Amino acid sequence: MSGDRPIMPPVRLPSEAELARDALAAPLLARAVRLARWAGPGTPVGAGGELLDEGLREAVAHLGLTEDEDGAVHAAEAWRLAVDTGLVDVEEDAPDGAGEAAGAEGGAAGTATPGEAAALLTSGSPRDVLDLWLDGLDTVLDDAAAPDIADLVEHIGEGGELDLDALDWDPEEEADFLDSVLGNLYLLTVLDDGSGDPAVPLPALAASVIVPEDMDEPTDEVLEDVSEAMMRLDDQFRLLAPIGLVEYRPVDETLIAELGAEGGAAPDGADADDADVSRYGMVRLTPLGVYGVRARMLEAGVDAPAVGDLADKGADVLLDRLPGYPEMVAQGELEAWLARRDGTDATRELLAAARGDDPQAPLRRLACQQALLMVGPEAAPALREVLDDPRLGGLARVGLAERGITDVPPPPQDMVFWLTIDTIAAQLDRVEDTAELRELVEGVVGQHSGFFEAAWRVDHPAAAEVLEAMGRLHPDKKLAKEARKAAFKARSKSGR
Repeated sequence: MSGDRPIMPPVRLPSEAELARDALAAPLLARAVRLARWAGPGTPVGAGGELLDEGLREAVAHLGLTEDEDGAVHAAEAWRLAVDTGLVDVEEDAPDGAGEAAGAEGGAAGTATPGEAAALLTSGSPRDVLDLWLDGLDTVLDDAAAPDIADLVEHIGEGGELDLDALDWDPEEEADFLDSVLGNLYLLTVLDDGSGDPAVPLPALAASVIVPEDMDEPTDEVLEDVSEAMMRLDDQFRLLAPIGLVEYRPVDETLIAELGAEGGAAPDGADADDADVSRYGMVRLTPLGVYGVRARMLEAGVDAPAVGDLADKGADVLLDRLPGYPEMVAQGELEAWLARRDGTDATRELLAAARGDDPQAPLRRLACQQALLMVGPEAAPALREVLDDPRLGGLARVGLAERGITDVPPPPQDMVFWLTIDTIAAQLDRVEDTAELRELVEGVVGQHSGFFEAAWRVDHPAAAEVLEAMGRLHPDKKLAKEARKAAFKARSKSGR
């Protein structure tokens, strides 16, 4: 495979309009928007921009949270998000210092009014809404990576100052841990084929960033670290769910008590049976969450492609990338690419990009063949143009036959064997399932009598490599030996 493959698999994203609707429906942002519209000119706030007691009670009532025991917390969080995202602007009063003293005593230290960002919700584009949501996501992620309030209180010294050394909290380390978890969750989400529940058990997610890859059996110490990480993530995902990043089923409270009483550790994901695993917490990224994590990855310099990114690229880039894409994603990318081009011109461009004798050329030709399946009858003229091409003639005949065209001259034998070697060379780099490769090899050899005697003579740069692989894979010892002899002859012929 090429060394410059995308770091992350490509993802299929909803439209920006759909994502913007999801963002506005996220409970935390929805409340922040309501409070921004509720805040009249001159709403009094404290020194940190927070609502004062009376204003907070009014905000709780405005949000309909009076009967909620956590209503004041939810209202305060929504107000803070409104301030941090510019939905609300705060102006400090009394620049002479009197306002600061008033704030310290619990009085008003400033006023708040609806901010410029609030206008974007009605006059802006979906991208404006998503940018606002991303700003809010940054705020919530900062909160999620911060120490628990109880830990902060516990480590306040006699002079009222926070003892950071005793707290043992590294903000950069905490942020990196959460980013790693979200990156793994993103990868699992993108790779999901839709055949099952995309939710991930919390222990498995914690283990993915705690347990070393080369550790077959986690030690008790590592399992304890997984358990601690799981409980941290439980708190963090509870904070991240209201912004719409994840759908989260929290850890069962009775389970927390059980683990605490027994001094036990959570399983690493493989040890919990299906009936119990949901008690340990289940999390999945929402489509909006996938968008948010991808945006953060791109900002950090990670290559995280989305379907449609290649629509304006040349066929050379398209064929280089497609072999690394899951089937459904590759189909979506091809649809977007072909939608911008005339079928005949697209076929010519694809065929031109499929040429070459470099190590990646067989994969490009395989991707070209897959792409041509999605072009209609208008591909035929361009396919006929390359019938005599020794590298593309076999591929072109396959394309014409798939379109039911019969007035095509049969291929020379050399072209048949060249295409066979080329096809297997592409599959060697693409298919990881040994059984699937073995079946392909058996089928090829069974279709052509004297295959190995003809194959070593083929002028293909991968002929020796393919024949060696066939010698390893073919279950018939006699034929496997013939393949190895043919590989030796092919190497001797090419001088490699």
